[in-house]
Amino acid sequence: MTEAAHPRLPHAVLDLESRRWKALKIERLLALEDRPGPLRLLEVGTGSGGIAHYFGSHPSGRFTVDAVDIVDNRLVRGGYRYQTVSDTRLPFADGEFDVVLSNHVIEHVGDDAEQRAHLAELRRVMKADAIGYLAVPNRWMLVEPHYRLAFLSWWPKPWRSSYLRLFRRGKVYDCEPLQLGQLERLLSGAGFRFRNLGVAALRATFEIERTNAATTRLLQRVPDRAIELFRRLIPTLIYRFERTSP
Repeated sequence: MTEAAHPRLPHAVLDLESRRWKALKIERLLALEDRPGPLRLLEVGTGSGGIAHYFGSHPSGRFTVDAVDIVDNRLVRGGYRYQTVSDTRLPFADGEFDVVLSNHVIEHVGDDAEQRAHLAELRRVMKADAIGYLAVPNRWMLVEPHYRLAFLSWWPKPWRSSYLRLFRRGKVYDCEPLQLGQLERLLSGAGFRFRNLGVAALRATFEIERTNAATTRLLQRVPDRAIELFRRLIPTLIYRFERTSP
């Protein structure tokens, strides 16, 4: 099998506790508590099902949740509807959803054309006033999160699989991480207006997960404008997006 034909792996995160934290962070970053319900929510690439379950079983009862993925790796199945898909096409009618989530999905769908198709499908199923959340690894992250290998995504694309094999972490690098400007061009081309949430997401991560109290206290003292200077290097690119007018 050639590298181009090699199947892309799902790379699902199966730690349910981390999915609960992620869902809580998404809820906060999108200010979903401020949006009038009920809300129809779609999670593309549900993985373990933890995020879909969080919203589907939310104490407020405000969410009706659908989830899709190309491989069924769910560990929790309650509270939401699920369908398996075969590509970027979504099995829903136009304008069905109030909220769409694409959390570490776009780097797995394929090349530039497939990434554009993924965004086009998100836009198609969004209501006119819907909001979306998109997260993708930054190409310039120090350690690539799927293979836990430093500098993997820094190399030119033709060299990445060889680098992966050199360290015996796999045979084919099957992800397409993005740079900030590259992602913003894709979002703009897909008909979205958007806002980078990198600084807010960084603060929310430390506040919610509380992995390092000292780091959290230090981060609280650093003004947003100082962190913004380094937003192109934040390991995960995170955006809130909305449809522009037709």
